[in-house]
Amino acid sequence: MSRSEEAVALQGGGYNCAQSVACVFADEVGVSKEFLFRANEGFGGGAGTGEGICGALSAAIMIAGLKNSSADLENPTSKGSTMKLSRQLMSTFKNDVGSIICREIKGAGTGKVLMACPDCVRKGVELTEKIVLREAGA
Repeated sequence: MSRSEEAVALQGGGYNCAQSVACVFADEVGVSKEFLFRANEGFGGGAGTGEGICGALSAAIMIAGLKNSSADLENPTSKGSTMKLSRQLMSTFKNDVGSIICREIKGAGTGKVLMACPDCVRKGVELTEKIVLREAGA
């Protein structure tokens, strides 16, 4: 099963969109699925309000930090390259979906759904694989 389909299955099993995306990359970032599940719990549904960025995108950005960071507390030098990955994720997601804001993607107030949640989860996984794993090194 692909990471995308695994993430969609997790979402169908009760995980939020952020948890679904993050948990399928546990092996890549060296932390447990349980940690990623807990750390991403508040990011689903546009940070629980619909007003924030899509949880699938939030998780992709978190994975970028976990994958790319030097974790050097004394000499933090990876912030710029991680921010670059984050910008790439955000701009590509917005270009592909039409927005990065959860309520806009879901069509709240307009009735025009830009992308269904399972497809946002797929997009989050796809962009993490394409941008983060390629750029930060698989």
